[in-house]
Amino acid sequence: MDGINFTNIYKQYYNRVYRISLSIIKDPGFAEDIVQETFIKAWRKVDSIQEEEKIGSWLSVIAKRTAIDMLRQVENKHPALLDEEYLMNIGDNSNGHVEKEVEILFLTKEINQCIRSLQPIYRDVLLLKINYELKGVEIARRLNLAVPTVKTRMLRARRQLQEMITNIA
Repeated sequence: MDGINFTNIYKQYYNRVYRISLSIIKDPGFAEDIVQETFIKAWRKVDSIQEEEKIGSWLSVIAKRTAIDMLRQVENKHPALLDEEYLMNIGDNSNGHVEKEVEILFLTKEINQCIRSLQPIYRDVLLLKINYELKGVEIARRLNLAVPTVKTRMLRARRQLQEMITNIA
């Protein structure tokens, strides 16, 4: 492909790449940086494109991975709750539903943010349940709490989380 075709590709897919970037990063300035980085990466690898009809999907995957890489750099200061393997596999399937998977990623990030905003006494029991699939007795033992206390905190954590998620939607 020559420069003229790449200019057309840029014009045709700019909005798509920007929407994907913004949905992950949630910052217009960083999203614009990701768009530029995406098209630079695409320009460097443009010769590897064998089927022109797949350019949109290819650019979407590049944008998604670039945005996730930037998000990881930012989140290294605050450990994410997301499963790393899940992040690596988004968009790698052959069905091409990148936008849907990006939306799932966005919702997952929102839920994780809600969990992080819980008071520590509620967040701790919820994370032990979610991340390690521990039962109430095991959580009580780890946190040196009574089982009824764990159950109460779990109930309150779920209610608060449900309320926060309802407010997002």
